[in-house]
Amino acid sequence: NTQQLIALQQDADKVYVDPALIEYAVKIVTATRQPKDFGLKELEHYLTFGASPRASINLILAGRALAFVRGRGYVLPQDVLDVAFDVIRHRLVLSYEALSDNVTADDLLNKLINRIPVPEVPLHEYVNRRSSAYSNA
Repeated sequence: NTQQLIALQQDADKVYVDPALIEYAVKIVTATRQPKDFGLKELEHYLTFGASPRASINLILAGRALAFVRGRGYVLPQDVLDVAFDVIRHRLVLSYEALSDNVTADDLLNKLINRIPVPEVPLHEYVNRRSSAYSNA
């Protein structure tokens, strides 16, 4: 019912997201708009429009929800990566050149994501924050 759904959403909102993961999400989305800034100038002619800043917000929200579903009180870089294609793919507007060269949004996202280093986030910080967050709830 609706109350249960709201309660689950509130629980998912408590899932900890390290600031390094937020920065990572912003970099991924920014790379769709400015690939040359990430050493991928050759992709520029394939992208008419990249994802908007809202995509980075939704990337974090989806990663947080996935971590919650996976039973964790903290988001891992893998959670963000696991939702990245679904969150960003439909937000890209490919050029005619991409279509004529059979380059897909997933092809471009693969190259962009592989270029951006995945942040290392210490797990002990997650555990400590998770414990204090749930003990205050």
